[in-house]
Amino acid sequence: MITRPGIKINLGLEVLRKRPDGYHDLETLFYPLDNFHDTLEIVKGDEYCETLAGLTEKYGSEEGKLVQAISEDGKIMITIARKEGVHWDPLKDLTVKAYRLLEADFELPAVKICLEKTSPVGAGLGGGSADGAFALKMINEIFSLGLSKEALVGYASRLGSDCALFIYNEPVMGEGRGEILTPYPLDLKGYRIEVTPFNDISVSTAEAYGGIVPREVSGQSGLPLKEILAMPVEKWKGLLVNDFEETVFRKHPVLAAEKEKLYEKGAVYASMSGSGSALFAIYKV
Repeated sequence: MITRPGIKINLGLEVLRKRPDGYHDLETLFYPLDNFHDTLEIVKGDEYCETLAGLTEKYGSEEGKLVQAISEDGKIMITIARKEGVHWDPLKDLTVKAYRLLEADFELPAVKICLEKTSPVGAGLGGGSADGAFALKMINEIFSLGLSKEALVGYASRLGSDCALFIYNEPVMGEGRGEILTPYPLDLKGYRIEVTPFNDISVSTAEAYGGIVPREVSGQSGLPLKEILAMPVEKWKGLLVNDFEETVFRKHPVLAAEKEKLYEKGAVYASMSGSGSALFAIYKV
């Protein structure tokens, strides 16, 4: 089975009170996009990955751009390819963690995973989270586990805070640490969204939270997030806020400058996505 996990942007991201578990309560609208996508193939262990030969031909001649690993128990063989290089342990990839989550509850046979990473890494676009969530859906279908969407959301929430939104793969309001999701129909017909990654700037979660002063209530601009989102997009500027921008822009002022350039190019709204560093712009068409 082959799928193409996409990305997400955050329309507004408010950091609220700190929780007893060390996380913060958040409020945001997750909006999935396919501006960038990975290619993920998962097959049973005795089957051949259709994409493997192409990945080997495309990336195999350059060191570090294609990595392979087999788990100690032999149940997972994973291949990951990326033009910029694979700088993480493939056996710790979220696709592997997705398999292990389901394996703990079901008697799963061995699998082969082939992943071509073309979505930006460490950019606040959730490409890795999408891979993990899509892996859950694929394994559920391949092995006929019969898990409902609600059950898959539960597993995805254990993978990461923004994984569950890719089970829905539609606009959802995120609350709690981002795992409490409520479908939120938002029609952006008539607008074009462009996403700009900065591959030379990677922002860690710890870096993004440094300097953040949580608020007790939603609405930095004085209006609740849902009320702002109900307005025309042209009115979002100055009202729809990503709280991480202040901290991240202070350390990476080039991002603040690039955001202003997006407005100069005619964007009706521009923002950083998630904890950064990617920016996105919404244009009227």
